Amino acid sequence: MPRYTIRGMPVLSFRDPIHGFIRADELESALVSCRPMQRLRFVRQLGLTFLIFPGAEHSRFSHVLGTMHLAGRLYDALAAKSGGQLPREPTCRERRLVRLAALLHDVGHAPYSHTAEDLFEDGIDHEEMTCRLLRTAEVAGIFERFGGGLTPEDVIRVLCRQGSGEEHLLSEIISGELDVDKMDYLLRDSLYCGVRYGNYDLERLLDTVVPITDPGTGRRRIGMEHGGVHALEALVMARYYMFTQVYFNATGKVMELHFNEWLRSEGWRWGSDPEAFLEHDDVTVVAAMRRSENVHARAILQRERFSLAFETEEHMTPVRRERFAALLPRLRERFGDALLVDHSAKNPHRLKDSGVLVRGFDGELAPVAEVSDFIAHMSMIQCFRVYAERGRKAEVRAAIDELWD
Repeated sequence: MPRYTIRGMPVLSFRDPIHGFIRADELESALVSCRPMQRLRFVRQLGLTFLIFPGAEHSRFSHVLGTMHLAGRLYDALAAKSGGQLPREPTCRERRLVRLAALLHDVGHAPYSHTAEDLFEDGIDHEEMTCRLLRTAEVAGIFERFGGGLTPEDVIRVLCRQGSGEEHLLSEIISGELDVDKMDYLLRDSLYCGVRYGNYDLERLLDTVVPITDPGTGRRRIGMEHGGVHALEALVMARYYMFTQVYFNATGKVMELHFNEWLRSEGWRWGSDPEAFLEHDDVTVVAAMRRSENVHARAILQRERFSLAFETEEHMTPVRRERFAALLPRLRERFGDALLVDHSAKNPHRLKDSGVLVRGFDGELAPVAEVSDFIAHMSMIQCFRVYAERGRKAEVRAAIDELWD
């Protein structure tokens, strides 16, 4: 991590396995060194997935650096086709702001990332914690010293999609169907898990994005040139396969269930106060787990996990989903704590709902689902899995077979 200096401030250069060298300016470099950012070095990007894919040791820290880098690249691609509506200078306010939003977008993640997202105090989520961390004196002081007019509230406005005009476009760069978050995590997670499912043509995608004005809302959006539709389809397929083969891996899901059961039995909650929240990361949590005699802690650390007794098909119809959900109370009543149930559900994309528009060769805009038959017909992932205490797998399976065709 070489250091340079601008006006006496160290400026960092990171060697990244996905994007090569990533440069950080003086404000970004100062933020990288703050406590909320450094904590992300000790929060794994994929939670407990490293127990199944041994290479998945990468952190939220490396992901946000990659996301920041891609935010700059996507901004540049859009600015080049904006007809002067987006400034193209490397140090312009808009480009700096979107890179900062990308860098800071995940600082509020709890230990083991999404694994126990719903255990924050006061019912908040990691996005609200991100906003609270950005408003701390430490982060605000960095902006005051190096921000050059940018403030934490500017970043929060982009992250929370509260801006108008071009700022709405910046928000879409961070969180949308063509956002840099998924552009980075698909490639990064695929590499570190040792799979190829997450690969897609990043260069073609960036070459064919285009800023548009949504005729229905008047908002500035990220659209796609007709020539990039296949690259977009590849991104959607990469996301679909990463969910089915990695994120929804059967062993990984039971580890998440055990982890959540342990947290709840021990009364763990992620603090809603930033100072309390910063005290915990993956390291502090696993240290507490090692001191625990709880069956769910042993399931994770000693690989005494429950066994997969039954799983449904990957794409259930609404009728079959409701029927299976209706029999679960009877199973829980019969088997109690000897049973764990996971419901993995994910839409491979929201392109039909979000109204991503494709600009045709004639300049006309059309919804992507009208242009791509592949995207129009992709269905939601819906899968139930039932896990049983070791020694009771056959009994649980027989009970399910009796209730379910």
